[in-house]
Amino acid sequence: QVHLTESGGGSVQAGGSLRLSCAVSGYTDSNDNYCVGWFRQAQGKARERVADIDGEGTKTYADPAKGRFTISQDGAKNTVYLQMNSLKPEDTAMYYCASTRGGSWSFCPMNQFEFWGQGILVTVSS
Repeated sequence: QVHLTESGGGSVQAGGSLRLSCAVSGYTDSNDNYCVGWFRQAQGKARERVADIDGEGTKTYADPAKGRFTISQDGAKNTVYLQMNSLKPEDTAMYYCASTRGGSWSFCPMNQFEFWGQGILVTVSS
């Protein structure tokens, strides 16, 4: 059973940085090349994708994250990170990591993220 657990959230002033971590467990096939993504949901808004890594290691960023956020992984994708720099109040949200089923994923359709963490709060004050 796949589990994802986020850590590293908190409160920061605008312009500051945070690094989120997502611990991934439960994939049993060493050949699995699954997607892992970071998503966020601000109060009263729809959930949106922030960044993801596909099974080939290609990284994709949503426009608000480009140039400020960096997604990375350890060698085995047991932990996926989201480094967030130059944070803005509009980055305030619950942040979730999510992953797809096992297999070989060369891109990451949003509706294929099946496993989700519990979320972690990021608050950016002005």
